[in-house]
Amino acid sequence: MRLMLERRPEHSRVMVVASPLIAIALTVVASGIVFAARGLDPLHALYVYFIEPVTTLWSIEELIVKTAPLVLIGAGLAVCFRANLWNIGAEGQLTAGAIAGAAIPILAPGWESPLVLPLMFATGILGGAAWAAIPALLRNRFGANEILTSLMLVYVAQYLLDWLVRGPWRDPHGYNFPQSTSFQEWQLLPTLGDGRVHLGAALAVVTVVVLFVFMSRTLKGFEIRVSGEAPRAGGFGGFSRPRMVWFCFLLAGGLAGLAGMCEVAGPIGQLQPSISPGYGFTAIIVAFLGRLNPIGVLLAGLVLGISYLGGEAAQVELGISDKTAQVFQGMLLFFILACDTLILYRVRWSRSGRTARAA
Repeated sequence: MRLMLERRPEHSRVMVVASPLIAIALTVVASGIVFAARGLDPLHALYVYFIEPVTTLWSIEELIVKTAPLVLIGAGLAVCFRANLWNIGAEGQLTAGAIAGAAIPILAPGWESPLVLPLMFATGILGGAAWAAIPALLRNRFGANEILTSLMLVYVAQYLLDWLVRGPWRDPHGYNFPQSTSFQEWQLLPTLGDGRVHLGAALAVVTVVVLFVFMSRTLKGFEIRVSGEAPRAGGFGGFSRPRMVWFCFLLAGGLAGLAGMCEVAGPIGQLQPSISPGYGFTAIIVAFLGRLNPIGVLLAGLVLGISYLGGEAAQVELGISDKTAQVFQGMLLFFILACDTLILYRVRWSRSGRTARAA
């Protein structure tokens, strides 16, 4: 007897829409089991983790702040994944964008001008795009696997950041702490109102709208969808795969770099050894939970943003590890992939080797 996956002749469109909701529900149930195994009241723990983060105005503002980079990065990754290109290195592209965007206020600390912030945006986007161009070049020129190259570049970017803030870019008046000088005035993102919600949140919403129109109403969006779903058909249609690789990686890298620049010019206000709690990796879950659709990415970003806030609240109120959020995010990704697999395949038992080969 062998357990096999058999492709379904056609899949349910209802389940395609419902599977993210099923995955979220299964994650909540599994989370309750984990809390109970830790000796905690599962209902209270689930309330602290999933409900409490959206019960006050302050927590809602924090949710928006944490959701903005997830949406920016997830929207770019969704385009990559729709083209069947696996950019796993958005965390490194975020870091590269943060470094490039921070270069202007660090190297020219006294420059106060309305031009500073637009230039920081431009350099942040270019930094992330340039970092993403490396796996794109290796894929097109040498056929290197973009999963491995983009992932390995994450650690290169992180080591580069660490060297800069401990070495040439360290604040000389910062009591030897590994951080740059604090950004001032025109070097910081304006906030929306008196809270912590900054301009990056508005940029994330605009990005979602633009990419939704781009993917659904333009020829290039159609080319991306065809290249991902039917590469041979795209080839017969005259769509260039190398150009597609360049476009998707530069777009995703630029948006990740923009997210990194918004972090250092927004909530952090300077360059530090760690500028992201793993937004680039979590955005992969955001893209899949959002069904690789920009509007879906916006909603999925809110869900994953709650997981970050809930993890922080659980540390304080429940005394559990700060890695809990990553555990629950991993469970969510597992359930998403499991649901998607069962949409396309059915599980069946094969009684003999001959039957298995025939299948």
